[in-house]
Amino acid sequence: MKVSVLRKYAALIARSGVNIQKGQEVRIICDLDQPKFVELLVDECYKAGAKKVIVDFHYQPLEKLHVRHQSVTTLAKVEEWEKARLQHYVDELPCRIYLDSEDPDGLKGINQGKKAKADQKSYPILKPYWDKMENKHQWCIAAVPGAKWAKKVFPGLSKGRAIEKLWEAILYTSRVTDDPLAEWEAHDKELADRCAYLNNLGIKELHYKGDNGTDLTVGMIPEGMFLGGLETSLQGIGFNANIPSEECYTSPMRGKADGIVYATKPLSYEGELIENFSVRFENGKAVEVKAEKNQQLLEQMISKDEGAAYLGECALVPVNSPISESGLLFYNTLFDENAACHLALGMGFTNTIRGYENKTLEECRKMGINDSMEHVDFMIGYDGLDIDAVTSEGKKVPIFRRGKWAFDV
Repeated sequence: MKVSVLRKYAALIARSGVNIQKGQEVRIICDLDQPKFVELLVDECYKAGAKKVIVDFHYQPLEKLHVRHQSVTTLAKVEEWEKARLQHYVDELPCRIYLDSEDPDGLKGINQGKKAKADQKSYPILKPYWDKMENKHQWCIAAVPGAKWAKKVFPGLSKGRAIEKLWEAILYTSRVTDDPLAEWEAHDKELADRCAYLNNLGIKELHYKGDNGTDLTVGMIPEGMFLGGLETSLQGIGFNANIPSEECYTSPMRGKADGIVYATKPLSYEGELIENFSVRFENGKAVEVKAEKNQQLLEQMISKDEGAAYLGECALVPVNSPISESGLLFYNTLFDENAACHLALGMGFTNTIRGYENKTLEECRKMGINDSMEHVDFMIGYDGLDIDAVTSEGKKVPIFRRGKWAFDV
């Protein structure tokens, strides 16, 4: 891939993604797959005004070794230096950039039960730090090709050609054109207009109906709102949390979901794929899950903590999005969730409450925002899905028909 094109992508992440302000720190979290692109990104972060850029590299094979050889107690221990680093993040609020490239099956064979126990023990220690940063900092998830990921998407190609093809797909769906910043400004406006239409309806509940068996009703929070594209931190700084992004999303009312929904794409969770699965809800809670592949892992997912079995997000994405029209199955949630309507189990977003900036996290959660250590998106959209909104006045309004928006803006 041409360096000039990759530099445009790096500049997009730095300026439209996290929108670095002069004097801010930046933390980049990534795998080992594309060090030259990471170098470009660090350069663009400094050009955007960053005072310091820290890069944290991760590597799935090492994670497998740690889980295999360490005890649960050791895996779960949060060292004092780690607490000091987290407190620095609370004080400094660095921009956070996540570059995803990992193998969708890269943790296959790991002791998932052991890892889950360690996560459950460490989360209460980590949570207060994350809560103090909630909605205050800019963050962005983007992607670069990993060799094993590329071969998963393009199994018939050589490694080098598969990586090049995945680069092309990432750049196309991320709207890296001659002028990516202008392209994203126009895209953000369209998403904002769709959210404004949805927010003016006064939606009480959404009803999902598909010819694959999906029949689910989800209740909305009266003070809730849809967001999409450009967001604004509590520091007043705009940023795009996902590149790419095609969704209008909200957090539903905890405890208000009934029916069954069928996933339409595989889910990569904890480094393994869960395939051909369904989730049945009663009184907001996932009470039954079925999967043809990795049933046990799916059951573990919804039992990670008390909130993991409740919905945290409803996201609307048409099947004619650029990602969907690419015809590719990415085996990666960042892309696959932006090819189809999706739901998320676990943590909800407090910034989907109107006036959240004047409320505490506890107040937002009492209003119906779910809380959990998890937030797992799974795809339910396809060209046979209809969605209707029922307004607070009892009016039924079509939102999606056959997988596409049922209204124009």
